[in-house]
Amino acid sequence: MLKPTTPPTATQSGNPKAQAAPHGEDVSKKKAPPKGVTIVAHSGDFDKLMAAFIVATGAAASGKPVTMFFTFWGLNALKSGKKAPGKTLLERMVSWMMPATPNAAPSSRMNMFGLGPKFFAVLMKRNNVQSLSEMVDTAKMLGVRMVACRMSMGIMGIREAELVEGIDYGGVATYLYDAEGANLNLFI
Repeated sequence: MLKPTTPPTATQSGNPKAQAAPHGEDVSKKKAPPKGVTIVAHSGDFDKLMAAFIVATGAAASGKPVTMFFTFWGLNALKSGKKAPGKTLLERMVSWMMPATPNAAPSSRMNMFGLGPKFFAVLMKRNNVQSLSEMVDTAKMLGVRMVACRMSMGIMGIREAELVEGIDYGGVATYLYDAEGANLNLFI
């Protein structure tokens, strides 16, 4: 009958610098994981979009490659305030129900019949915090890759002419490619 054996610990292996993983594996010779960050911005809520941009700009300022993938209501963070001609009635109806610019995005809590964003704008200005539109510009300046989901754009009736310049367009495969090489993936 064979006796079960346990893997050697770091000190038993004879390598004092070896670090044992919880299951006993020597991880001292493994490559460090990739250091990228990907963020799926799904929510169109002001506070959630701010959180996404704070993480993205912080990571980019630290030298990490960052991709933000904007889908459904998250696309509102990329709106420029420009109107796109030639929309169908359904597309115009959806546009009427969504904010024209990032700074008009509703807050998830304390929206107070639409006064929430104005309330937070005053507090942010008093505390020297950038607006959501300024955060978008800062992210671009720091090299954050921003990708607008084409499928969601079609569903939400959003045209390229309505979005800020300097962004990419793609589908889920674009996001998944970047996510595979990242070690931090967030869905906000």
